[in-house]
Amino acid sequence: MRNPKTRLSYIFLWTTAIIWGFAFVAQRMGMEFVGPFTFNGVRFALGALSLAPILYFSKSAKKSSPKQKSKISLIVGGSLAGVALFLGASLQQVGIVNTTAGNAGFITSLYVVITPLLGLIFKQRPTKQVWVGVVLATLGLYFLSVKGDFSMNIGDVYVLIGAFFFASHVLIIAWLSPQFNVLKISIIQFSVTSLLSMIIAINIEQIAWASIYSAAIPIIYGGVFSVGVAYTLQVAGQRNTKPALAAIILSFEALFAAIGGWFLLQEVLNIREILGCVLLLLGIIIAQLKLKKIKIYNSF
Repeated sequence: MRNPKTRLSYIFLWTTAIIWGFAFVAQRMGMEFVGPFTFNGVRFALGALSLAPILYFSKSAKKSSPKQKSKISLIVGGSLAGVALFLGASLQQVGIVNTTAGNAGFITSLYVVITPLLGLIFKQRPTKQVWVGVVLATLGLYFLSVKGDFSMNIGDVYVLIGAFFFASHVLIIAWLSPQFNVLKISIIQFSVTSLLSMIIAINIEQIAWASIYSAAIPIIYGGVFSVGVAYTLQVAGQRNTKPALAAIILSFEALFAAIGGWFLLQEVLNIREILGCVLLLLGIIIAQLKLKKIKIYNSF
């Protein structure tokens, strides 16, 4: 790609995929010390706080863009993104307690296939390759998660439902990112996600500073890098990238999650699960490719 802005956007998105992939490992490790809602509440608060100084000193944030709408629209849009993010992250965090980091990564990436299917609500017809991708992804999910007695791990079920909310989040960000400052969107959505998570945590979990301190490293990685850095890079990266191509790049978080789970948590996949991962990733990629064009997209 000759366009420097497009190339930079791809770098942002690939960096996001790597950070998110290893974040599954951090989330899995954090669950040994704190509850899922406490973990999310603290890490998203940390993510919002980590961006506040950058916003304060950012010159671009103080300038109003011709395309930028009212502050009320920014708050409403950012809050809507925060609610979608809260639902997706909460279901993922609850689910990861009862599944592996690798499984959670691959199942979460199904939002790439789910995103175009949600277009049916707006009377948009998915292309043939989307349906091919859905079939392959469904087979992959079967081999990865469904056991011999046709039962499915409850953790995988929660993560799968969460993928639908992550798909909604991608669509909301695609709508917001061209209109508002990246940092402002991020801080609002993180704050909303943190607030909702802590409200749940206070009511159903035991919150102890000693436990939070024990989970400090996973929380710092999950807050500063996975939330503050990666989600902001996602918003910035989607500004000059088509949603379909952005989704393909971001879906590779599943591969990095499996690598991280194997390297740091000694999680090992059997042949059946590896086949499921391959079919899932293949379905995700095919669902987003423009098959009428022989051209293969090159991020760099």
